Amino acid sequence: MTTDTPPPTTVAATAHNRARTVAVRATESGLPLDVLIDARELQYGGPRLADQILRLCQQAAREAGARRREELARDGVPAELLDRLGLPTRDQVAAAQQIDDESHAAPLTWMRPV
Repeated sequence: MTTDTPPPTTVAATAHNRARTVAVRATESGLPLDVLIDARELQYGGPRLADQILRLCQQAAREAGARRREELARDGVPAELLDRLGLPTRDQVAAAQQIDDESHAAPLTWMRPV
């Protein structure tokens, strides 16, 4: 069986923590594609690092979902259908990011060892 339809492209986005010491590239479903961890992050332990990676996967997934929504909207998919698919708008991504930023405390210091 042959088809002329190419496989769907994967939409991905990257999110990083405030210190830019952890970065995650994930698909719109939250599947991590790349995880970059600065060695300095290892001093805080596994549970904190795992929490950061999970949170960054969620942030990247929201951004990738918004990109997918924009892509499908350009192709003529109605907004009602995009809503039913659960794809976030830019405003929803920004609101979720603000809530996430407010709920996670800033580091005690921004200074890094030299």
